[in-house]
Formats: sequence, structure tokens, C-alpha cells
Amino acid sequence: MTQRFVIATAGHVDHGKSALVRALTGTEPDRWDEERERGLTIDLGFAEMTLDSGRSVSFVDVPGHERFLGNMLAGLGPAPIVCLVVSADDGWSAQTSEHRDAIAALGIDTGLVVISKLDLAPDNVEIVTQQIREELADTALAEAPIVAVSALAGTGLDTFPQELDGILNGIDSPDTSAPIRYWVDRSFAVKGAGTVVTGTLAAGTLRINDVLQLSGTDTQATVRNLQSHGSSANELTPVTRAAVNLRGVDAENITRGDVLVTPGAWFHTEVVDVVGTPGVDFTDLAQEFSVHIGTATAYVHCRPLGTNFARLTLDRALPLHVGDRLILRGTGQRLITGGATVLDVDPPTLRRRGAAKRRAETLGQLGAANHLEVEITRRGAIEQASLDAMGIPVPDPLPETVLNHDEWFIHRERLAAWARQLRDAVAAQYERDPAAGGISQQAAVHLLELPHRNLLQLVVEHAELAERSGRVTDPGLKPTLGAAEAAVVQLERRLLADPFTAPTADELAELGLSDKELAAAAHQQRLLRLPDNIVLHPKTPAMAMRKLVRLEQPFTAADARQALGTTRRTLIPLLEHLDARGWTQRLDGNLRKVSGR
Repeated sequence: MTQRFVIATAGHVDHGKSALVRALTGTEPDRWDEERERGLTIDLGFAEMTLDSGRSVSFVDVPGHERFLGNMLAGLGPAPIVCLVVSADDGWSAQTSEHRDAIAALGIDTGLVVISKLDLAPDNVEIVTQQIREELADTALAEAPIVAVSALAGTGLDTFPQELDGILNGIDSPDTSAPIRYWVDRSFAVKGAGTVVTGTLAAGTLRINDVLQLSGTDTQATVRNLQSHGSSANELTPVTRAAVNLRGVDAENITRGDVLVTPGAWFHTEVVDVVGTPGVDFTDLAQEFSVHIGTATAYVHCRPLGTNFARLTLDRALPLHVGDRLILRGTGQRLITGGATVLDVDPPTLRRRGAAKRRAETLGQLGAANHLEVEITRRGAIEQASLDAMGIPVPDPLPETVLNHDEWFIHRERLAAWARQLRDAVAAQYERDPAAGGISQQAAVHLLELPHRNLLQLVVEHAELAERSGRVTDPGLKPTLGAAEAAVVQLERRLLADPFTAPTADELAELGLSDKELAAAAHQQRLLRLPDNIVLHPKTPAMAMRKLVRLEQPFTAADARQALGTTRRTLIPLLEHLDARGWTQRLDGNLRKVSGR
């Protein structure tokens, strides 16, 4: 399979980015007539070339003029590799610094630098190279290869692909199984095909008939067709430029900055805690500014949590992961003020005095190795799907404080606390009402404030309790019926002596047994309660079967009544109970038979 890569250009206006792409690929990246007439790139352009190694490289050509910085960021955001262009005649310029800062803010650490327009100033290569090294000294591109070219004369155009191939050798393969997060950079309608969107597929695999969700909406769209640079495909793998023909969404309802995601696989958030890149002081920034990620722009309110950390409230929900990089850009300004890394996509509320300072201390301790432990300490438990959606890594081996159980990660101390709380609640309930036999499962979940009902079984086991008939009980505490105990014992003896004659309401009243006492005794499996207020001994059904099995099959209700020596009042509920248990089978309105006979 052909290896695919996406590279975004960057650099000051009129430093020859589009000319370089045009010379390398033979494709005109400026799509608009106005761009070609003015010689000024306004929007994103796209072109492809194949290297000698067989690798396919897609270029995203971005505008360099400061008035189109938003368009530049939309092209640079999703690209994992950058080609920074500096002209030999102008050297390092103002917008070059702007683009360098954007590259650093996004954390792009792979790329190369081109000294363009070599034909105009061939003697400047050494001094421009020195400028580049000085300006990139504190960035991830400090050691990036530098190639001098002339798009007009063709000089260096054979060296550029060789250098590019060299840096691509060190690129890790992207995750083809990752959930899709596809940032849209163009949207248009094609007659006979419908909506088409384009973007960079950075991870995951897109296939025809895949269902994607338009982030922030309930809209789901189906992939109808796929193309990359005009070639159709049944599936596309990263990293590649992808044109996606969609069914289920109109072109006017999706635009640059929108995101298509795998349904249910991403955590959509409007509030994030972040750490600034070196040089960012959140206490010096305005409270309102914009952030860029992918092709999206969001306006945010900033609450500093100290100099290095802040809480950002976005004006729209975005599918974000821990570790995502944001570009910070002041509103009303063209300059990039820095970058930030997302540390928490679901941060806790800050209510108490000093909460911001304590939160900053917690954020300062976060790292890939302990992030899971910090989250579980706060939450008590979290499921694997939520960790995946938030982008929180799961270390191997797990910390000793964390227990993995059935797709859940639980803090061991919190589990122990839940177990103690549950034991105390069950014991207290036995004291208050011995007949209740513990507390209901629903009450236990509510009491413990468990994040999910499925965790109750684990807590019950750790508390050495048991679940029975919808209640949490203590096997070591034998439930009693209090004042009704003697009456129930008397009724048990009477039912064993005459098992097929249910006591009347008057008899039960004489014994002092109301619905509450009867329900408690039934819950303890000391009595069997059937419809129409029929009360029998729990052994009665089995005793009845020993007689019914001797009858000629099938049998009538009259046959059964005679065999059991009972009344119709007791018989019919009893037979219906046997039917429900599958011990007998009703054939018609009057005939039954013992199952299996």
C-alpha cells in the first residue's frame, strides 16, 4: 500500500510558497481567478506529487498574508508536517515569525525549510541560512534540513524530494484503527452527487458506507464515495487528503471549521483546562480571545489558574482529547499570542476559596504516567470508553491504587469506602426494620452515588454482602419479623399441615398479619404470596406437583381440585403459578398437563 503524507506550507507573503508547489507537482494550487490575477494566495490550495521512494505527498498551500491568517491556520492545523519557505532576497520576515509561532504552538515537530527565489539572490544563501537557524533555535525545527531552490530556474528541485524522503523515513505510522476526527476545510455541492467535503485524514480509516456525526449536532451522514486527489477509493487511510461525498447533510449546513467524527467516540466539551506553551503567561492575556484547532476557530473566555495554567470556556463544543494543541490568538489582533495543551476536557467546578490555586497545583502534577490515577482519585471510577473519548492514556502496568473491573477503572480506596458505607447502611436498615432484609439495590446505588449501576455488584462483593430479590442483604444478619415473628411461625405450621387451603382474610387479621408483615415474610421466602391475596407455604407448589403428576394427562381444574382437596379460590392462583414456572402447561380453557408428560 502506498504511504501517504500531508505537508502544509508556511512562510511570509510573496516568498514563493505557491510557486514552489507548482514547480514540484505541476499543479496550480491557487484555485481562484483573483489569486492568479493578483499573484496572492488567499485560500487553501492543494496539490500532490509522488517521490522516488513511491511515497505520495499532498501539499496544503496556505496564504502568507497577515489578513488571511485564519485561512493559514486552517491549513496548517491538521497537517503533521510543515515546509517553511523563506525567500533568498527578503530573508526572514515578519510573517515568517508568525508562522513559526503557529508551528510551535501546534507542536508540529517534523518538517524542512526551503530558501526560495535562489535566482534573485544566490549570494544570500549563507546569511539567510544563519537567520533561519537563529530564528528556529528554540523550536522543534532547529535541526530541520534547509534546501535552497529556484522554482523559476529549477535549481534545487531535485534535492528537495530527496531531503523530504529523508525526513519521512523517521515518521511513525499513524493509527489506522483510531476513531475519526475529520476537520472540514472545504464544502461544496456536486450535481448528481450531493455534498462533498475535503480535509486531511490524520488518523483512522474512512470507508464507503461509514456513518459519521457532524460534531455539535444530531446530524449523522453516510459516506457515499471517497476520493483523494481525483482518484476514487473504497477506503482511505492516514495521512491523506480526503474528499468525502456525504449522504444525509446538505452542503450549506457544513462548512470549514466543522468536524465529522465517529459517533460516540469523542468527548465534546466547551470547558477545558490547559497549560500554556513556554512564554505564555495567562495572567497577562485578555480575558477574551480566540483559539484555533484543526480547521476550527472558537472564541473563549479565559480564567487564569496561575501564570502557566488556565480554564478556557469555548463558545462552541468541540471534540477534544487530552494532549490536543491549541493556538491562542488575541481578538482584534493578528498576532499569535502562543499555544496551549489541553490537560482536562471535563474539569471539576471551582467553587471554594483557593480552588483555582489548588487546581493549578493538580494540573502541574499531571503526566502520561499518572493522569489516569489523578482522574480516578477525583471521580472514584471511570469506564474505558470514557477514557478513550477523552484521550486519557492507560498505563501498563496499572498503578497499585487502581483496580480494573469489567471495562471500569476504580480507585481501590474509594471502593473500600463504598464497601464500608454500604455495610453500615445495610446494618442500620436491619436495626430500623429487621423485616426489610436490607436495602434495595436502587437505594444502594443512590446512597453511594455510584457512576454506574454495574459497579454495585463489585461493591457488594467487597463489602461481603449479597444481592437477593432486588435487595442488598447481610448473610450474617438473620432477618426477623419482630412482633409478627410468632404469628408467622404459627401460620407456617398451619400451612404445612394443610398446604392447599389458603387462609382467609379474617384468619390473617386474627393473626395480626397485615400486607407489610406478609410482604416481609414473603421476601424472606417464608411465605408464598399469589394474586387475590392467596398465601401459601413456599413448599406448596412442589407438594402439589407430586399429586398432579399422578393424574391422567391432561387433567381439568376439577380433577386437580379433587386431587388436592382444595377450593377453587386457592386452586386457580396455584395452577397459574405452576404454569408461570413452566411446571404445568395450559392446553385450552379447561385442560392442563404436567410439562414433559
